[in-house]
Amino acid sequence: MADRLKVIVVDDDPTGSQTVHSCPLLLRWDPDTLRRALADPAPLLFVLANTRALAPEPARKRVHQIAANLRRALQEAEAAGTLRHWLIVSRGDSTLRSHFPLECEAIAAAFGDVAAATAADTGWALSAFDAVVLVPAFLPGGRTTVDGVHLLHGQPVHTTPFARDGLFGYGSSALPEWVEEKTAGRIPAAAVQRLGLAELEAAAAGPEGHQRLCRRLAGFEGGVCVAVDAERPQQLATLGAVVRELTAPAAAERWGRPRRFLFQSAASLLNGLVPLPPQPRDAAGLAALRRCDGHGQPRPGLVLVGSHVPLADAQLEVLLADPGCSGVEIAVGRLARLLEGATPAELLASLEQAWLEQLQQVLASGRTPVLFSSRGEVPCRSAAERRRLGLELAALMARLAARLAPQLGYLISKGGITTHTLLADGLVCPQVALQGQLLPGLSLVLTPADAVVADLPVVTFPGNLGDASTLHQAWRLLEDGAGGADGGALAGTCSR
Repeated sequence: MADRLKVIVVDDDPTGSQTVHSCPLLLRWDPDTLRRALADPAPLLFVLANTRALAPEPARKRVHQIAANLRRALQEAEAAGTLRHWLIVSRGDSTLRSHFPLECEAIAAAFGDVAAATAADTGWALSAFDAVVLVPAFLPGGRTTVDGVHLLHGQPVHTTPFARDGLFGYGSSALPEWVEEKTAGRIPAAAVQRLGLAELEAAAAGPEGHQRLCRRLAGFEGGVCVAVDAERPQQLATLGAVVRELTAPAAAERWGRPRRFLFQSAASLLNGLVPLPPQPRDAAGLAALRRCDGHGQPRPGLVLVGSHVPLADAQLEVLLADPGCSGVEIAVGRLARLLEGATPAELLASLEQAWLEQLQQVLASGRTPVLFSSRGEVPCRSAAERRRLGLELAALMARLAARLAPQLGYLISKGGITTHTLLADGLVCPQVALQGQLLPGLSLVLTPADAVVADLPVVTFPGNLGDASTLHQAWRLLEDGAGGADGGALAGTCSR
Protein backbone atom coordinates (compact mmCIF):
# COMPACT_ATOMS: atom_id res chain seq x y z
CA MET A 1 0.00 0.00 0.00
CA ALA A 2 2.85 2.43 0.73
CA ASP A 3 3.93 2.44 -2.91
CA ARG A 4 0.45 3.09 -4.28
CA LEU A 5 0.31 6.31 -6.26
CA LYS A 6 -1.75 9.14 -4.81
CA VAL A 7 -2.45 12.07 -7.12
CA ILE A 8 -3.41 15.20 -5.19
CA VAL A 9 -5.26 17.80 -7.26
CA VAL A 10 -5.44 21.40 -6.10
CA ASP A 11 -8.44 22.52 -8.15
CA ASP A 12 -9.12 26.20 -8.80
CA ASP A 13 -12.88 25.54 -8.95
CA PRO A 14 -15.16 22.55 -8.27
CA THR A 15 -15.38 21.20 -11.83
CA GLY A 16 -11.95 19.68 -12.48
CA SER A 17 -12.99 16.19 -11.44
CA GLN A 18 -15.00 15.93 -14.65
CA THR A 19 -13.19 12.90 -16.11
CA VAL A 20 -12.84 10.70 -12.99
CA HIS A 21 -14.96 9.11 -10.28
CA SER A 22 -15.09 7.48 -6.85
CA CYS A 23 -12.91 9.86 -4.86
CA PRO A 24 -13.31 12.60 -2.22
CA LEU A 25 -13.46 16.30 -3.08
CA LEU A 26 -12.39 18.40 -0.09
CA LEU A 27 -13.75 21.86 0.62
CA ARG A 28 -11.52 22.17 3.69
CA TRP A 29 -7.76 21.71 3.92
CA ASP A 30 -6.82 21.77 7.59
CA PRO A 31 -4.09 19.26 8.54
CA ASP A 32 -6.46 16.72 10.11
CA THR A 33 -8.77 16.72 7.07
CA LEU A 34 -5.80 16.21 4.75
CA ARG A 35 -4.37 13.40 6.87
CA ARG A 36 -7.65 11.51 6.76
CA ALA A 37 -8.05 12.11 3.04
CA LEU A 38 -4.55 10.85 2.24
CA ALA A 39 -5.45 7.59 3.98
CA ASP A 40 -8.48 7.11 1.73
CA PRO A 41 -7.88 4.18 -0.64
CA ALA A 42 -8.91 6.19 -3.72
CA PRO A 43 -5.89 7.01 -5.94
CA LEU A 44 -7.15 10.58 -6.44
CA LEU A 45 -7.75 13.37 -3.96
CA PHE A 46 -9.14 16.78 -4.90
CA VAL A 47 -8.78 19.93 -2.81
CA LEU A 48 -11.28 22.51 -4.09
CA ALA A 49 -9.43 25.79 -3.59
CA ASN A 50 -11.84 28.02 -5.56
CA THR A 51 -8.95 30.37 -6.33
CA ARG A 52 -10.33 31.45 -9.70
CA ALA A 53 -12.80 33.50 -7.66
CA LEU A 54 -9.97 35.33 -5.86
CA ALA A 55 -7.60 38.15 -6.66
CA PRO A 56 -3.98 37.09 -7.26
CA GLU A 57 -2.56 37.71 -3.78
CA PRO A 58 -5.37 36.00 -1.83
CA ALA A 59 -5.15 33.12 -4.32
CA ARG A 60 -1.41 32.81 -3.70
CA LYS A 61 -1.90 32.77 0.07
CA ARG A 62 -4.64 30.16 -0.11
CA VAL A 63 -2.68 27.80 -2.35
CA HIS A 64 0.43 28.22 -0.23
CA GLN A 65 -1.57 27.36 2.90
CA ILE A 66 -3.03 24.27 1.23
CA ALA A 67 0.39 23.18 -0.02
CA ALA A 68 2.09 23.78 3.33
CA ASN A 69 -0.53 21.71 5.16
CA LEU A 70 -0.30 19.08 2.47
CA ARG A 71 3.47 18.90 2.73
CA ARG A 72 3.26 18.24 6.47
CA ALA A 73 0.61 15.57 5.98
CA LEU A 74 2.68 13.88 3.26
CA GLN A 75 5.80 13.94 5.43
CA GLU A 76 3.88 12.27 8.24
CA ALA A 77 2.53 9.62 5.86
CA GLU A 78 6.00 8.98 4.47
CA ALA A 79 7.47 8.71 7.98
CA ALA A 80 4.74 6.27 8.95
CA GLY A 81 5.41 4.23 5.81
CA THR A 82 1.84 4.55 4.55
CA LEU A 83 2.45 6.66 1.44
CA ARG A 84 5.66 7.11 -0.54
CA HIS A 85 4.54 7.80 -4.12
CA TRP A 86 2.57 10.97 -4.77
CA LEU A 87 2.11 13.68 -7.40
CA ILE A 88 0.62 17.15 -7.25
CA VAL A 89 -1.54 18.63 -9.99
CA SER A 90 -2.60 22.26 -10.12
CA ARG A 91 -5.85 21.86 -12.05
CA GLY A 92 -6.83 24.86 -14.16
CA ASP A 93 -9.27 25.76 -16.87
CA SER A 94 -9.00 24.00 -20.23
CA THR A 95 -9.55 27.31 -22.01
CA LEU A 96 -6.41 28.73 -20.30
CA ARG A 97 -8.16 30.98 -17.78
CA SER A 98 -6.26 30.58 -14.50
CA HIS A 99 -3.81 32.12 -12.05
CA PHE A 100 -0.83 30.65 -13.89
CA PRO A 101 2.03 30.67 -12.90
CA LEU A 102 1.03 32.03 -9.49
CA GLU A 103 -0.47 28.80 -8.15
CA CYS A 104 2.44 26.65 -9.30
CA GLU A 105 4.85 29.07 -7.66
CA ALA A 106 2.86 28.97 -4.41
CA ILE A 107 2.99 25.16 -4.35
CA ALA A 108 6.71 25.16 -5.10
CA ALA A 109 7.31 27.74 -2.37
CA ALA A 110 5.67 25.47 0.19
CA PHE A 111 7.56 22.39 -0.98
CA GLY A 112 10.87 24.11 -1.58
CA ASP A 113 11.26 26.15 1.60
CA VAL A 114 11.02 29.39 -0.36
CA ALA A 115 9.15 32.13 1.47
CA ALA A 116 5.80 32.63 -0.22
CA ALA A 117 6.09 36.39 0.11
CA THR A 118 9.27 36.47 -1.97
CA ALA A 119 8.48 33.73 -4.48
CA ALA A 120 7.36 36.27 -7.08
CA ASP A 121 10.74 38.03 -6.87
CA THR A 122 12.93 34.98 -7.38
CA GLY A 123 12.26 34.33 -11.03
CA TRP A 124 10.46 31.10 -11.82
CA ALA A 125 10.99 29.93 -8.20
CA LEU A 126 10.14 26.30 -8.98
CA SER A 127 13.38 24.50 -8.25
CA ALA A 128 11.56 22.28 -5.72
CA PHE A 129 10.41 20.39 -8.84
CA ASP A 130 12.40 19.16 -11.82
CA ALA A 131 9.75 20.35 -14.26
CA VAL A 132 6.36 22.04 -14.44
CA VAL A 133 4.38 20.09 -17.02
CA LEU A 134 1.64 22.06 -18.79
CA VAL A 135 -1.20 19.88 -20.15
CA PRO A 136 -4.37 21.94 -20.82
CA ALA A 137 -6.09 19.29 -22.97
CA PHE A 138 -9.64 18.32 -22.01
CA LEU A 139 -10.53 15.79 -24.66
CA PRO A 140 -14.26 15.19 -23.93
CA GLY A 141 -14.78 18.94 -24.31
CA GLY A 142 -12.88 19.25 -27.61
CA ARG A 143 -9.84 20.96 -26.06
CA THR A 144 -6.72 19.61 -27.77
CA THR A 145 -3.13 20.76 -28.20
CA VAL A 146 -1.35 20.24 -31.52
CA ASP A 147 2.13 21.53 -32.42
CA GLY A 148 2.12 23.54 -29.20
CA VAL A 149 -1.12 25.37 -30.10
CA HIS A 150 -4.14 24.92 -27.85
CA LEU A 151 -7.44 24.45 -29.68
CA LEU A 152 -11.16 24.38 -28.94
CA HIS A 153 -12.90 22.13 -31.47
CA GLY A 154 -10.02 22.86 -33.84
CA GLN A 155 -10.14 26.65 -33.35
CA PRO A 156 -7.19 28.43 -31.68
CA VAL A 157 -8.52 29.17 -28.23
CA HIS A 158 -7.29 32.77 -28.21
CA THR A 159 -9.85 33.52 -30.96
CA THR A 160 -12.78 32.36 -28.76
CA PRO A 161 -14.73 34.43 -26.21
CA PHE A 162 -12.87 32.70 -23.37
CA ALA A 163 -9.67 34.57 -24.25
CA ARG A 164 -11.51 37.86 -23.74
CA ASP A 165 -12.32 37.04 -20.12
CA GLY A 166 -12.22 40.28 -18.14
CA LEU A 167 -9.94 38.80 -15.46
CA PHE A 168 -7.99 36.03 -17.20
CA GLY A 169 -7.75 37.08 -20.84
CA TYR A 170 -4.74 36.37 -23.07
CA GLY A 171 -3.49 36.92 -26.60
CA SER A 172 -1.97 33.66 -27.89
CA SER A 173 -2.98 30.01 -28.22
CA ALA A 174 0.65 28.92 -28.70
CA LEU A 175 1.54 27.57 -25.25
CA PRO A 176 5.16 28.83 -25.20
CA GLU A 177 3.93 32.34 -26.05
CA TRP A 178 1.11 32.02 -23.53
CA VAL A 179 3.66 31.12 -20.85
CA GLU A 180 5.79 34.14 -21.77
CA GLU A 181 2.71 36.39 -21.57
CA LYS A 182 1.51 34.98 -18.25
CA THR A 183 4.95 35.18 -16.66
CA ALA A 184 5.45 38.75 -17.95
CA GLY A 185 8.54 37.62 -19.84
CA ARG A 186 10.25 35.84 -16.93
CA ILE A 187 9.98 32.65 -18.97
CA PRO A 188 10.65 33.43 -22.63
CA ALA A 189 8.76 31.35 -25.15
CA ALA A 190 12.06 29.93 -26.39
CA ALA A 191 12.78 28.49 -22.93
CA VAL A 192 9.60 26.39 -22.87
CA GLN A 193 10.25 22.76 -23.72
CA ARG A 194 7.68 20.86 -25.80
CA LEU A 195 6.53 17.26 -25.95
CA GLY A 196 4.95 16.68 -29.34
CA LEU A 197 2.50 14.13 -30.63
CA ALA A 198 5.23 12.25 -32.52
CA GLU A 199 7.23 11.63 -29.33
CA LEU A 200 4.16 10.42 -27.48
CA GLU A 201 3.09 8.17 -30.35
CA ALA A 202 6.59 6.70 -30.59
CA ALA A 203 6.60 6.02 -26.86
CA ALA A 204 3.27 4.23 -27.18
CA ALA A 205 4.52 2.15 -30.12
CA GLY A 206 7.19 0.17 -28.30
CA PRO A 207 9.94 -0.09 -25.67
CA GLU A 208 12.48 1.95 -27.63
CA GLY A 209 10.21 4.99 -27.90
CA HIS A 210 9.17 4.57 -24.27
CA GLN A 211 12.78 4.65 -23.12
CA ARG A 212 13.55 7.71 -25.25
CA LEU A 213 10.68 9.57 -23.63
CA CYS A 214 11.83 8.43 -20.18
CA ARG A 215 15.34 9.74 -20.87
CA ARG A 216 13.95 13.05 -22.11
CA LEU A 217 11.80 13.64 -19.05
CA ALA A 218 14.53 12.40 -16.70
CA GLY A 219 16.82 15.09 -18.13
CA PHE A 220 14.58 17.97 -17.06
CA GLU A 221 15.64 19.90 -13.97
CA GLY A 222 15.41 23.28 -12.32
CA GLY A 223 11.65 23.70 -12.71
CA VAL A 224 11.74 23.93 -16.50
CA CYS A 225 8.31 24.48 -18.10
CA VAL A 226 7.22 21.73 -20.50
CA ALA A 227 4.18 22.09 -22.80
CA VAL A 228 2.53 18.83 -23.87
CA ASP A 229 0.54 18.11 -27.03
CA ALA A 230 -2.51 15.85 -26.77
CA GLU A 231 -5.44 14.97 -29.00
CA ARG A 232 -6.14 11.33 -28.00
CA PRO A 233 -6.44 9.65 -24.57
CA GLN A 234 -3.71 7.12 -25.47
CA GLN A 235 -1.16 9.93 -25.72
CA LEU A 236 -1.87 11.02 -22.17
CA ALA A 237 -1.87 7.40 -21.01
CA THR A 238 1.61 7.07 -22.49
CA LEU A 239 2.79 10.20 -20.71
CA GLY A 240 1.24 8.93 -17.49
CA ALA A 241 3.09 5.61 -17.73
CA VAL A 242 6.43 7.41 -18.12
CA VAL A 243 5.65 9.76 -15.23
CA ARG A 244 4.71 6.89 -12.94
CA GLU A 245 7.97 5.12 -13.76
CA LEU A 246 10.16 8.16 -13.19
CA THR A 247 8.48 9.33 -9.98
CA ALA A 248 8.10 5.98 -8.21
CA PRO A 249 10.47 5.24 -5.30
CA ALA A 250 11.91 2.38 -7.39
CA ALA A 251 13.12 4.92 -9.98
CA ALA A 252 16.26 5.37 -7.89
CA GLU A 253 17.49 1.97 -9.05
CA ARG A 254 17.47 2.86 -12.74
CA TRP A 255 17.37 6.66 -12.97
CA GLY A 256 19.48 7.65 -9.98
CA ARG A 257 16.60 9.24 -8.08
CA PRO A 258 12.83 9.64 -8.38
CA ARG A 259 11.93 12.73 -10.36
CA ARG A 260 9.67 15.46 -8.97
CA PHE A 261 7.16 16.89 -11.44
CA LEU A 262 4.47 19.48 -10.82
CA PHE A 263 1.56 19.57 -13.26
CA GLN A 264 -0.54 22.49 -14.44
CA SER A 265 -3.31 20.79 -16.32
CA ALA A 266 -6.93 20.41 -17.24
CA ALA A 267 -8.88 17.27 -16.38
CA SER A 268 -7.82 14.75 -19.05
CA LEU A 269 -4.26 14.34 -17.76
CA LEU A 270 -5.67 12.76 -14.59
CA ASN A 271 -6.88 9.75 -16.56
CA GLY A 272 -3.39 9.29 -17.94
CA LEU A 273 -1.76 9.52 -14.52
CA VAL A 274 -4.29 7.20 -12.85
CA PRO A 275 -5.89 4.55 -15.08
CA LEU A 276 -9.38 4.00 -13.68
CA PRO A 277 -11.98 1.29 -14.29
CA PRO A 278 -15.37 2.34 -15.68
CA GLN A 279 -17.41 4.35 -13.21
CA PRO A 280 -19.64 2.14 -11.04
CA ARG A 281 -22.85 3.91 -12.09
CA ASP A 282 -23.81 4.84 -15.64
CA ALA A 283 -26.04 7.82 -16.41
CA ALA A 284 -29.14 5.85 -15.44
CA GLY A 285 -27.59 4.86 -12.12
CA LEU A 286 -26.52 8.41 -11.37
CA ALA A 287 -29.96 9.78 -12.23
CA ALA A 288 -31.47 7.21 -9.85
CA LEU A 289 -29.66 8.94 -6.97
CA ARG A 290 -32.37 11.62 -7.09
CA ARG A 291 -33.93 11.90 -3.65
CA CYS A 292 -37.50 10.74 -3.01
CA ASP A 293 -40.06 11.78 -0.43
CA GLY A 294 -41.50 9.47 2.21
CA HIS A 295 -43.93 8.02 -0.32
CA GLY A 296 -41.24 7.06 -2.80
CA GLN A 297 -42.06 9.91 -5.16
CA PRO A 298 -39.16 11.82 -6.78
CA ARG A 299 -38.53 15.19 -5.18
CA PRO A 300 -38.26 18.22 -7.50
CA GLY A 301 -35.04 19.76 -8.74
CA LEU A 302 -33.47 23.21 -8.88
CA VAL A 303 -31.12 24.62 -11.52
CA LEU A 304 -28.66 27.44 -10.78
CA VAL A 305 -26.97 29.35 -13.61
CA GLY A 306 -24.37 31.85 -12.44
CA SER A 307 -21.97 31.57 -15.37
CA HIS A 308 -22.29 34.42 -17.87
CA VAL A 309 -20.14 33.23 -20.79
CA PRO A 310 -21.97 33.18 -24.17
CA LEU A 311 -22.29 29.38 -24.10
CA ALA A 312 -24.12 29.59 -20.77
CA ASP A 313 -26.50 32.15 -22.29
CA ALA A 314 -27.36 29.76 -25.12
CA GLN A 315 -27.85 26.82 -22.75
CA LEU A 316 -30.08 28.85 -20.48
CA GLU A 317 -32.23 29.93 -23.42
CA VAL A 318 -32.80 26.32 -24.50
CA LEU A 319 -33.62 25.20 -20.96
CA LEU A 320 -36.12 28.00 -20.35
CA ALA A 321 -37.89 27.18 -23.62
CA ASP A 322 -39.00 23.88 -22.05
CA PRO A 323 -42.46 24.26 -20.47
CA GLY A 324 -41.29 22.07 -17.57
CA CYS A 325 -38.96 24.87 -16.41
CA SER A 326 -39.59 28.41 -15.19
CA GLY A 327 -36.94 31.07 -14.69
CA VAL A 328 -36.37 33.34 -11.71
CA GLU A 329 -33.94 36.11 -12.66
CA ILE A 330 -31.58 37.95 -10.33
CA ALA A 331 -30.89 41.36 -11.84
CA VAL A 332 -27.14 41.71 -11.25
CA GLY A 333 -27.12 45.44 -11.97
CA ARG A 334 -29.75 45.96 -9.28
CA LEU A 335 -27.74 43.82 -6.86
CA ALA A 336 -24.63 45.89 -7.59
CA ARG A 337 -26.46 49.16 -6.88
CA LEU A 338 -27.94 47.72 -3.71
CA LEU A 339 -24.51 46.68 -2.40
CA GLU A 340 -23.27 50.24 -2.86
CA GLY A 341 -26.17 51.67 -0.82
CA ALA A 342 -26.29 52.74 2.81
CA THR A 343 -28.22 49.72 4.15
CA PRO A 344 -27.44 46.81 1.81
CA ALA A 345 -28.17 44.05 4.34
CA GLU A 346 -31.75 45.14 5.02
CA LEU A 347 -32.60 45.71 1.36
CA LEU A 348 -30.96 42.45 0.30
CA ALA A 349 -32.91 40.47 2.90
CA SER A 350 -36.16 41.84 1.49
CA LEU A 351 -35.21 41.02 -2.10
CA GLU A 352 -33.94 37.60 -1.09
CA GLN A 353 -37.31 36.78 0.47
CA ALA A 354 -39.09 37.85 -2.71
CA TRP A 355 -36.87 35.63 -4.86
CA LEU A 356 -37.41 32.73 -2.46
CA GLU A 357 -41.17 33.12 -2.76
CA GLN A 358 -40.91 33.10 -6.56
CA LEU A 359 -38.90 29.88 -6.44
CA GLN A 360 -41.42 28.27 -4.08
CA GLN A 361 -44.26 29.25 -6.39
CA VAL A 362 -42.54 27.54 -9.31
CA LEU A 363 -42.03 24.38 -7.24
CA ALA A 364 -45.69 24.45 -6.20
CA SER A 365 -46.70 24.60 -9.87
CA GLY A 366 -44.88 21.33 -10.57
CA ARG A 367 -42.18 22.92 -12.70
CA THR A 368 -38.41 23.12 -12.16
CA PRO A 369 -37.23 26.54 -11.01
CA VAL A 370 -34.18 27.91 -12.82
CA LEU A 371 -32.45 30.60 -10.74
CA PHE A 372 -30.19 32.62 -13.01
CA SER A 373 -28.24 35.85 -13.01
CA SER A 374 -29.05 38.44 -15.67
CA ARG A 375 -26.93 37.91 -18.75
CA GLY A 376 -23.77 39.79 -19.70
CA GLU A 377 -21.07 41.32 -17.51
CA VAL A 378 -22.05 44.32 -15.40
CA PRO A 379 -19.52 47.16 -15.87
CA CYS A 380 -17.33 47.44 -12.79
CA ARG A 381 -14.76 50.05 -11.82
CA SER A 382 -12.06 47.51 -11.00
CA ALA A 383 -11.22 43.83 -10.98
CA ALA A 384 -11.69 43.84 -7.20
CA GLU A 385 -15.21 45.19 -7.57
CA ARG A 386 -16.01 42.57 -10.20
CA ARG A 387 -14.78 39.76 -7.97
CA ARG A 388 -16.73 41.11 -4.99
CA LEU A 389 -19.91 41.30 -7.02
CA GLY A 390 -19.38 37.75 -8.30
CA LEU A 391 -18.89 36.41 -4.77
CA GLU A 392 -21.94 38.28 -3.44
CA LEU A 393 -24.05 36.89 -6.27
CA ALA A 394 -22.83 33.35 -5.66
CA ALA A 395 -23.51 33.68 -1.92
CA LEU A 396 -27.04 34.90 -2.61
CA MET A 397 -27.78 31.98 -4.92
CA ALA A 398 -26.29 29.55 -2.40
CA ARG A 399 -28.47 30.86 0.42
CA LEU A 400 -31.61 30.56 -1.68
CA ALA A 401 -30.70 27.02 -2.75
CA ALA A 402 -29.94 26.00 0.83
CA ARG A 403 -33.36 27.19 2.02
CA LEU A 404 -35.02 25.02 -0.60
CA ALA A 405 -32.63 22.05 -0.31
CA PRO A 406 -34.61 19.93 2.20
CA GLN A 407 -37.46 19.58 -0.31
CA LEU A 408 -35.24 18.97 -3.36
CA GLY A 409 -34.34 15.75 -5.15
CA TYR A 410 -31.32 17.17 -7.01
CA LEU A 411 -29.46 20.35 -7.90
CA ILE A 412 -27.72 21.39 -11.11
CA SER A 413 -25.23 24.21 -10.59
CA LYS A 414 -23.62 25.93 -13.57
CA GLY A 415 -20.49 28.00 -13.03
CA GLY A 416 -17.43 27.32 -10.87
CA ILE A 417 -17.83 30.10 -8.30
CA THR A 418 -21.57 29.42 -8.07
CA THR A 419 -20.99 25.73 -7.45
CA HIS A 420 -18.19 26.11 -4.92
CA THR A 421 -20.18 28.61 -2.87
CA LEU A 422 -23.24 26.36 -3.02
CA LEU A 423 -21.32 23.33 -1.72
CA ALA A 424 -19.09 25.02 0.84
CA ASP A 425 -21.35 27.73 2.25
CA GLY A 426 -24.93 26.99 1.20
CA LEU A 427 -24.96 23.23 1.85
CA VAL A 428 -22.10 23.40 4.41
CA CYS A 429 -20.16 20.46 3.00
CA PRO A 430 -16.67 19.79 4.38
CA GLN A 431 -16.29 17.42 1.44
CA VAL A 432 -18.41 15.68 -1.18
CA ALA A 433 -18.18 12.25 -2.76
CA LEU A 434 -17.65 12.19 -6.52
CA GLN A 435 -19.86 9.55 -8.13
CA GLY A 436 -19.02 10.00 -11.82
CA GLN A 437 -20.20 11.83 -14.93
CA LEU A 438 -23.85 12.22 -15.86
CA LEU A 439 -22.73 13.43 -19.30
CA PRO A 440 -19.16 13.87 -20.57
CA GLY A 441 -17.53 16.49 -18.35
CA LEU A 442 -20.52 16.85 -15.99
CA SER A 443 -19.75 15.38 -12.59
CA LEU A 444 -22.36 14.34 -10.07
CA VAL A 445 -21.43 14.54 -6.38
CA LEU A 446 -23.30 13.53 -3.24
CA THR A 447 -23.40 15.68 -0.12
CA PRO A 448 -22.18 14.04 3.11
CA ALA A 449 -24.17 13.15 6.20
CA ASP A 450 -23.23 16.40 7.98
CA ALA A 451 -24.38 18.72 5.18
CA VAL A 452 -27.60 20.77 5.29
CA VAL A 453 -29.18 17.88 3.35
CA ALA A 454 -27.49 14.48 3.26
CA ASP A 455 -27.07 12.50 0.03
CA LEU A 456 -28.30 15.31 -2.19
CA PRO A 457 -27.09 14.83 -5.79
CA VAL A 458 -25.45 17.96 -7.19
CA VAL A 459 -24.35 18.19 -10.83
CA THR A 460 -21.29 20.44 -11.10
CA PHE A 461 -21.60 22.08 -14.50
CA PRO A 462 -18.64 24.12 -15.88
CA GLY A 463 -19.54 27.40 -17.53
CA ASN A 464 -17.61 26.57 -20.70
CA LEU A 465 -18.77 23.00 -21.41
CA GLY A 466 -21.06 21.43 -23.96
CA ASP A 467 -23.28 22.90 -26.65
CA ALA A 468 -26.56 24.78 -26.49
CA SER A 469 -28.55 21.65 -25.59
CA THR A 470 -26.30 20.19 -22.86
CA LEU A 471 -27.90 21.88 -19.85
CA HIS A 472 -31.36 20.85 -21.02
CA GLN A 473 -30.12 17.31 -21.63
CA ALA A 474 -28.70 17.05 -18.10
CA TRP A 475 -31.94 18.36 -16.60
CA ARG A 476 -33.97 15.93 -18.70
CA LEU A 477 -31.85 12.98 -17.55
CA LEU A 478 -32.47 13.80 -13.90
CA GLU A 479 -36.16 14.52 -14.43
CA ASP A 480 -36.73 11.26 -16.27
CA GLY A 481 -34.65 9.27 -13.83
CA ALA A 482 -32.36 7.98 -16.61
CA GLY A 483 -32.17 8.03 -20.37
CA GLY A 484 -29.76 7.66 -23.19
CA ALA A 485 -29.27 8.32 -26.85
CA ASP A 486 -32.39 6.33 -27.66
CA GLY A 487 -34.49 8.55 -25.40
CA GLY A 488 -35.30 5.72 -22.99
CA ALA A 489 -36.08 6.50 -19.38
CA LEU A 490 -36.61 4.90 -16.02
CA ALA A 491 -39.11 7.38 -14.67
CA GLY A 492 -39.67 7.36 -10.95
CA THR A 493 -36.49 5.56 -9.90
CA CYS A 494 -34.73 7.49 -7.17
CA SER A 495 -32.86 7.24 -3.91
CA ARG A 496 -34.30 7.88 -0.52
